[in-house]
Amino acid sequence: QVQLVESEGGLVQAGGSLRLSCAASGTALVFNNMGWYRQAPGKQRELVAVTVRFGSTDYDDSVKGRFTISRDNAKNTVYLQMNRLKPEDTAVYFCNARHLGMSYWGKGTLVTVSS
Repeated sequence: QVQLVESEGGLVQAGGSLRLSCAASGTALVFNNMGWYRQAPGKQRELVAVTVRFGSTDYDDSVKGRFTISRDNAKNTVYLQMNRLKPEDTAVYFCNARHLGMSYWGKGTLVTVSS
């Protein structure tokens, strides 16, 4: 059974940095897409960043230039480096992995950015 396990988020001051990781277990599959979504209180879940298997990436406009997504296929792990955090980045961050029509989600990790 595929499981995605995110690292702990945390409380960060505005302008600070935080790195999230998400490790996939229960499979030797290298996912085509791995990415991060977030859901702020009272809002819908939205895409933050995604990386495809051979390295290309895409970001939501709100995080371009501040967040960097990367992946280690050997470890089946995806990372999200978040710099210059803003209070509006406060949300539960979810890891997602997709391959051939299957989609898997982590349980989410809370990131709180204080002003």
